[in-house]
Amino acid sequence: MLRIALKMLLGDKAKFLALILGLTFATFIITQQAGIFTGLMQRTYGFLTDTNQPNIWVMDDQVQYIDDVKPIRFSNLYLVRGIQGVEWAVPMFKGLIKARLQNGQFQTCNVVGIDDASLIGGPPQITAGKLTDLRRPDAVIVDEIGARKKLSSPRGQGDTSHPLHLGQTFELNDLRAQVVGFCKLTRTFLSQPVIYTTFSRAVNYTPSERNLMTFVLARSKEGVSPKEVCTQIRAKTGLAAYTTNQFKWLTLIYYFTNTGIPINFGVAVLLGVFIGIAISGQTFYTFAHDNRELFATFKAMGGTNNLLTKMILTQALMVATIGWGIGIGATSLFGMFAFGTELSFVLPWWLMLGSGLAIYLITIFSALFGIRMVIKLEPGIVFQT
Repeated sequence: MLRIALKMLLGDKAKFLALILGLTFATFIITQQAGIFTGLMQRTYGFLTDTNQPNIWVMDDQVQYIDDVKPIRFSNLYLVRGIQGVEWAVPMFKGLIKARLQNGQFQTCNVVGIDDASLIGGPPQITAGKLTDLRRPDAVIVDEIGARKKLSSPRGQGDTSHPLHLGQTFELNDLRAQVVGFCKLTRTFLSQPVIYTTFSRAVNYTPSERNLMTFVLARSKEGVSPKEVCTQIRAKTGLAAYTTNQFKWLTLIYYFTNTGIPINFGVAVLLGVFIGIAISGQTFYTFAHDNRELFATFKAMGGTNNLLTKMILTQALMVATIGWGIGIGATSLFGMFAFGTELSFVLPWWLMLGSGLAIYLITIFSALFGIRMVIKLEPGIVFQT
């Protein structure tokens, strides 16, 4: 009987294709929008992902997310270093500073100052120059995308813009900065160019304030739980201390609760769900209605409602599998074309699994329209002329 159900489905090519197209489009909308949302959320903590040497971040207890910088006293660095279970601790500066390019234009940049001695906290991948070049006078390392786009400038009157190059100079808060290298970074939520330099030089670039240290980066000793060390740091310094994963979740929760991003993408995902239900539900009902004489014949021959329900569910699972597979393939192609662009898009395995589960639930729910009609069907209509 189940083989007959599949033959019935494939025999009506128009409705079969309508179901496949509807579920493919629903899969694409759900997965593509969820993939963009996931990529966007990953960008919110991209800086944490790049700074992978520490496993503990110490900061002001009012900090809500990674870009909510609130400087702390430099003396806190020594307090953290003195806590049992801390292997090392170094200072970090992170803040926005205006850069003045050679053509006189201004561009706000995200300046990161790393420890002068150890250079811990530097960029994960340097594509030109060396990290140790930061010890040269006025040295900075710039991220590739920022150097190629927002920090580019024309070389002459009427000339097109050219990216920053090694050895080129510009100004940070009226002080000289020279490019000694370029780095590749994870895209972040904010679009400002990222500039790395030493902590002491970053402090000089920054307008004078009482406190200038943004974070203390620390690492727990081997065999010591980072969470336990964070608890000790909070107790002895009064500052907030998080593991890297805890800081990522703190950032994610902030963007979830304080921005409209989840609602906007949630509406798009729900739109895909409604499209899938509307198209497949109507098609399943029409398919069952057009084949009511066949289903009535099965009933007259002794077929139970459970058997007919299994037949329709078999048809539903088949079209769901095909529609989901094509939709995931289309989404993957979209991701290939979006790779390396400004668009944030990722397609992890759990997202594909989640979209598959959603499509199966949509299809089964839609199949209920046809099942309901078949169950109410009277076998006697077979003998009607």
